[in-house]
Amino acid sequence: MASPHRDRTAPDPCVDPRGEPFLGTRFAAPGRPPTFLRRARLLDHLDQGLGTPLTLVDGPAGAGKTLLVADWAAHLDRPVAWLTADPADRAPGLFWAYLLQALRAAGLGPSPGIGSPAHPASVDRALLARLAADLSGRADPAIVVVDEFERVPTADLAEQLEFVLHHAAAGLRLILVTRSEPLLPLHRHRTAGTITEIRGAELAFTTEEAATLLASHGLRLTEDAAHALVRRTRGWAAGLRLCALAARQSTDPERCLKEFEAGHSIVADYLLAEVLGRQPAGTQDLLLRVSVVERFRPGLADALTGRCDAERILARLCRENAFIEPLGQTWYRLHPLFAEILRAHLRVRHPGLETVLHRRAARWLSRSGSLTETLAHGCAAGDWEFAARALVDDLAIGRLFTGRCPDDLVSPFARMTAGTDSPAQELVLAARALAGRDLGHGLARLRHAAELLDGEGTDQVPDRLGCALLEAFAARLTGSPGRAERAAALARDLSRSVPAERLDRHPELLALLLAHVGSVRLWAGHVEEARAALAEAVTRPGGAATALPRQDALGHLALIDWLAGRTAGAEQRALAALREADRYGLPVPARSGVGRLVLAAVAVERDELDAAEALLDQVATDGDGTADPVVAAGRALATARLLLARGDPGAAVAACADRVTAVVASPWAEDHAALIASAARLADGDPHAAAAALEPVARRLPDCAVAAARARLAAGDTRAALGLLDALPAAGPVGPALTVRAALVRAEAADLAGDVPAARRLVARALREAYRERLRRPFREAGPWLRPLLATAPAHDWLAPGGGGARGEPDRRPAPVVEELSPRERDVLRRLAQLMSTEEIAADLYVSVNTVKTHLKSAYRKLSVNRRADAVRRARALRLL
Repeated sequence: MASPHRDRTAPDPCVDPRGEPFLGTRFAAPGRPPTFLRRARLLDHLDQGLGTPLTLVDGPAGAGKTLLVADWAAHLDRPVAWLTADPADRAPGLFWAYLLQALRAAGLGPSPGIGSPAHPASVDRALLARLAADLSGRADPAIVVVDEFERVPTADLAEQLEFVLHHAAAGLRLILVTRSEPLLPLHRHRTAGTITEIRGAELAFTTEEAATLLASHGLRLTEDAAHALVRRTRGWAAGLRLCALAARQSTDPERCLKEFEAGHSIVADYLLAEVLGRQPAGTQDLLLRVSVVERFRPGLADALTGRCDAERILARLCRENAFIEPLGQTWYRLHPLFAEILRAHLRVRHPGLETVLHRRAARWLSRSGSLTETLAHGCAAGDWEFAARALVDDLAIGRLFTGRCPDDLVSPFARMTAGTDSPAQELVLAARALAGRDLGHGLARLRHAAELLDGEGTDQVPDRLGCALLEAFAARLTGSPGRAERAAALARDLSRSVPAERLDRHPELLALLLAHVGSVRLWAGHVEEARAALAEAVTRPGGAATALPRQDALGHLALIDWLAGRTAGAEQRALAALREADRYGLPVPARSGVGRLVLAAVAVERDELDAAEALLDQVATDGDGTADPVVAAGRALATARLLLARGDPGAAVAACADRVTAVVASPWAEDHAALIASAARLADGDPHAAAAALEPVARRLPDCAVAAARARLAAGDTRAALGLLDALPAAGPVGPALTVRAALVRAEAADLAGDVPAARRLVARALREAYRERLRRPFREAGPWLRPLLATAPAHDWLAPGGGGARGEPDRRPAPVVEELSPRERDVLRRLAQLMSTEEIAADLYVSVNTVKTHLKSAYRKLSVNRRADAVRRARALRLL
């Protein structure tokens, strides 16, 4: 900028343009404390910055910017000019006088003829041109650091600095350390690649760096504790140091760091003074008010303050790194520790205002934000009717049961109590109880909600639709098919009154209804009707929203296949159910544990007993022990079969002894319990009792007919045994687990009759059918008569023991792979087994090395291994190679 005052060409080296002595402290980089942590990754980044004219170190107060650059400069083998900016430097003449003096103090002084500003308020453009020309002629660039540059945010000064930087070319390396973006044309530097930037996210301490820093303060933390502290402080350097100082004064440092009260700490003092205290009163008020929300937009901030200036203030605070982070699409959030401190300060400064702000936020968000946030703030304000009504009217009550962060919806209502006359509140209370398997309270609240809806006499479709969904779930938990069918029919009728776009927002409603109805139909023994509902649930769209009902339905379809003896189909559907849960990161509660119990039952059929036991252990009981009857019965039966295979028939019978509480008895559960009882009697050497146990059901279920035939044969009644087998339908929905056992009973009968060729043919047929699905258990159960026939049978080495018969024997076969290998992954594994390198595999398959590495990584994950040799061994053990 031109000036009416000419600049001196021979300045007094001891005084500034005001005639006052230069302050030498402004030319000295600050010293580092003994606990300072050198961070190589950041020092390397600063080294890279010497390749660009401009380096910007931009971060919030206390981010460690100054100490980082000071440490880097101290270890550089070249002189560095250091200038700490001052608010007085807003006067261009004063700033440039100090900058020139900083160059002289570092031994980088410009030529004497350049001169110095004569007036504090201005600088002659010719002086800047002489300085730029002098710098451009240097063999080695002058390195200049300007610390706290945010103190001089004037457009004139930024323009002058850009002029010198541009014309000095390779002769100047300028490093600006600042809390806010300077007014320089950074976009042009970024486009040209002439700037190096170190921002707040990079300045943040990692968990490892934080642990090292705290160790230098004499504090040894576990990895989890260090991670929690970094998460809470977001790696903020000053916060970590202040926490460390506070913890050193505590008798329990780790607990102090974990539980320190943000509002009453030296961290709070720092932030309130350095960040909040520097802001105008209106900005302080805005920051205090937005602290009650996790994220905010200008419109929400205006609703909280009652003003209309939030957009401008938030944009400025973001530029100044005032612990506000932009999230995109005009959303912002406060640094979590800063927000904690502000909330504590708000309660002290404005008692009672927090509740008012939560209520305002809830109403603004109900129009413009997410349902989860609306509920959180409505409940925080204690406005239960508003929050419950928002949940029910949105048709979102089904989300409490989909596994998609249900705590975000359930937790806000934790303090809501019963005793209301609001249908919406009663429905939420019922849903909360049923989701926690508190059947008694859930049914009581559901009845009360239905009574309130009937009494109002109005057609409240969202309330009635939510009530129907909860009725279907309650029917499932109580094993009441009639109740489930009525609820599903009502829900279908009500859904016709709901706009399609609203239903499309909640695809989980229909998927959950289908899964519940399918489960209760299966419980009641209506298998084909159950299969239809479950198959429809599996095909429902919706991605993550319907993932849990889809995997739930797949698990029940797997159970249907297992009950019919189709082990391969059961395994495929069970694995698909687990993949669905894994794909979306869903929890697997007990009602969706069907997939694992089916895999356990399949493992028993294959005589992989340790694997079966491990899978059953994962089918946990949830809530207060009130489980889905299908899961409870299925787990009891799978456990009983495992115990029989372990040689403990008494325990097997006991496992089936506890009857599942349900309105309607399950025919298949009772039939299979009779099968277990019969098998236990046969194992105890009492074939007559075994046959008697199946007498009522022998002609009702093919499994029971085959087991009864075996018992009759053991009792010496060959004719009755064959009669039961002959009565079986020639074709039907039965699988190898049943047909193999039937063939072995016929083979034993033929062997007893002396017809060895027929017995051998039947055993060979059983082996062929069993081989495809690795069914070993039927041959283990058959008894000693089978051994001579097996000795002459071809290709039966796969029957070799894999799990042992006695509890405690090691199971040498690996557990089943939860996710099948793709054809390409198998191709890679085959070449891996041939000791080919990654490059050789890539060349052989005509793919890139990175593609091979991706396939290997996926195969390792699926095989639960970390090394090549282990992958090959496991693949061979699983007969994948």
